[in-house]
Amino acid sequence: MAAGTVGILALVGVSGGASQWLAWKLRLPSILLLLLAGILLGPTLGWLDADALLGDLLFPFVSVAVAIILFEGGLTLNREDIRQHGVVVRNLLTLGLVVTWVSMAALTHWLFDFSWPMAFLFGGIGVVTGPTVIKPLLRIVRPNEKIAHVLHWEGILVDPIGAMLAIVVFEYIVEVGAGGGYQDVAFVILRLIAVGAVFGLIAGFALGTVFKKRWVPDFLKESTTLLVVIGAFALSEMIQHEAGLLTVTIMGIVLANTKGLRLQEILHFKENLSVLLISALFILLASRLNFDAIAQLGFSAIVFLLVVQFVIRPISVWLSTLGSKWTWQERVLTGWIAPRGIVAAAISSLFVLRLESENVPGSESLVPLAFVMIIGTVVFQSLTAKWVADRLDVSNPEPNGMLIIGANKVAQAIGSALQSAGVKVQLIDSRRSLVKSARENGLPTFFGSVSSSYAESHLDTTAIGQVIALSHDQDLNQLTAMHYRDEFGTENIYIARPSEHTGSEPGDFSDSLTAFRYLFDDSVTYSSLRQALNGEAGIEVIDTEAVESMHESNDGRDGSAGAHNQPLPESIRNDASSAAAGDDVPSDSENEKLAALLGENKLLFAIDKDGKPTVHTEDTDVTLDEGVKLIVLATPSQP
Repeated sequence: MAAGTVGILALVGVSGGASQWLAWKLRLPSILLLLLAGILLGPTLGWLDADALLGDLLFPFVSVAVAIILFEGGLTLNREDIRQHGVVVRNLLTLGLVVTWVSMAALTHWLFDFSWPMAFLFGGIGVVTGPTVIKPLLRIVRPNEKIAHVLHWEGILVDPIGAMLAIVVFEYIVEVGAGGGYQDVAFVILRLIAVGAVFGLIAGFALGTVFKKRWVPDFLKESTTLLVVIGAFALSEMIQHEAGLLTVTIMGIVLANTKGLRLQEILHFKENLSVLLISALFILLASRLNFDAIAQLGFSAIVFLLVVQFVIRPISVWLSTLGSKWTWQERVLTGWIAPRGIVAAAISSLFVLRLESENVPGSESLVPLAFVMIIGTVVFQSLTAKWVADRLDVSNPEPNGMLIIGANKVAQAIGSALQSAGVKVQLIDSRRSLVKSARENGLPTFFGSVSSSYAESHLDTTAIGQVIALSHDQDLNQLTAMHYRDEFGTENIYIARPSEHTGSEPGDFSDSLTAFRYLFDDSVTYSSLRQALNGEAGIEVIDTEAVESMHESNDGRDGSAGAHNQPLPESIRNDASSAAAGDDVPSDSENEKLAALLGENKLLFAIDKDGKPTVHTEDTDVTLDEGVKLIVLATPSQP
């Protein structure tokens, strides 16, 4: 018996790991493959019976798993993030959420004869999307920056908000079903909110204080966080059912908004635990699906999906974008994309376990309908969203942005130059002081570790096409290359040379780095760049059109750019004037023109007229085509 149980648990673990890997390989939402694995193991093959496997432990396991998911969601609700991400995101989280909730409740009431309380419960479950389903879809669709930004942050922030809404409705249903009057119901809901808020505030403030005062070493932060989350959840549940979910959500919000608190270690807690926990959770939940219950939904389930996809979501987006400068094409694509995710499946399954024990009518249809909504929206939108975006001309044909690893002085100087040349950049670093400095210099930044699951969920890479590793830590540069090789391709990842030893290649350090290339030519290393920038050198942009205008107007002697009236950087005026005037430069030699134009300055990047950057390496050729801009390490002019 024990051996059989261990074998089934091993099967669940292996299936979860295989599903996560396959989803990563195919760039699909992992929830879709996890649910399919659960359906295959459960109702299809009959190998997995979650109720028989866990027995009375099933409800506690699901409860704790959902609590951990909602705690992580609360960690994303930083008030500064919400404030910075625009009016449309705010409207989607307020007006759009209410419209979706009420409309979906009315739809389920009319189509499936749900009671109004059950209909509003399902509406609360149905408003959430989530980063685990949104981010893989955005990678496929590659919408313009405005749409990607809104969908990305809506998915992150709506999870805990929708969950709290569903919890309040659920408690109302339970109390009414137990025969409580309106006063009793109001008292219980207020008690739930009070217990959740008080324990969440206390636990969040206490844990934040402990971490800020460094009473817990770094290596214990993850386990301490886990224990406090579970403890606060259990204590709240002892006082008031379902208050625990609200407690952990508020606890996460408190930590997210505590100034001076480093969240990186706390977020690692979710990273280290969630892959195994989430995989097991959804395989177990999917294995409990009843095909007969899904079949009983009948044609109404298809009507439900069509109305959610083509009526409710578009109306919500249209109302949320009123008064904005959004085009109708942008509204259509944003209204097209809203796949449901992990929280919808987990919350519906958790509630149904309790509702079935209370014999609440209609509870048997809650989970099948939730899974129909999840699978239907993920599959349909994954297959069609890219086609719609292309037809509406709101997709980016090619991601030309650059992800810069590091926010040090070298990375900031190169990022600023690229940004001034029209290239979208994103700097990522785990050192708060450097991130703050880069932000003050007007550079987009991300605070976190490259390899963390927090970055995997929250770092928006839809406009990124290349990665340049400019950290002072060569181990981190190599780790970054390995981490992003499947997402961007080895041909689009470059590593800074670590020292003046120019003969080595990345593969000389590790066979797994053979496919990667060093940044720039063999005379430019991270150390030399840092030393040059600490001196009088700078990273500057040469506009070749300005140089050409200088040549045509013969106005190079005073440093102006002729008809373009754009002065060139002082450090390259003399060299640019020589090139423009043709001094000792054969007009038919592109390479010699380029050499004369650069002079003593070292070429780092070339940006074509479409804004696509090319990293200058020993095996790249740069031609002075129309509209090309050059980014150089400009050395001071010699007297």
